[in-house]
Amino acid sequence: MKEIKLTGSEKNLMEILWEKKRIFMKDILDSYPEPKPAATTIATLLKRMQNKDLVGYTQYGNSREYYPKVEKREYFNEEMTSMIDRFFNSSVTQFASFFTSNAQFSQKQLKELRDIIDQQIKE
Repeated sequence: MKEIKLTGSEKNLMEILWEKKRIFMKDILDSYPEPKPAATTIATLLKRMQNKDLVGYTQYGNSREYYPKVEKREYFNEEMTSMIDRFFNSSVTQFASFFTSNAQFSQKQLKELRDIIDQQIKE
């Protein structure tokens, strides 16, 4: 799996690409809340992300339709693994202990988590 590192601005743009699947520059700009970034800023981000092989495009005349080349799930998995490595010494057990003891789950939510884990063990 390729390493996926995104800056905050790149992540915001990827969120739009993941949601829309395929999108033109004008529509990317329209998807941002006010104050909207400059088109040149978005173009620079897109170019940087193409260089990282995270974004591709299809050319239609003078227009490009952009699309993500990495799935959101793949990005999320790598981010979670990196966080567990950095903060919990690569120990999923330490992460789970911290997560369940600090998140203030209800008994019902803890049971649902246990059921998910039990199902994963069966598979």
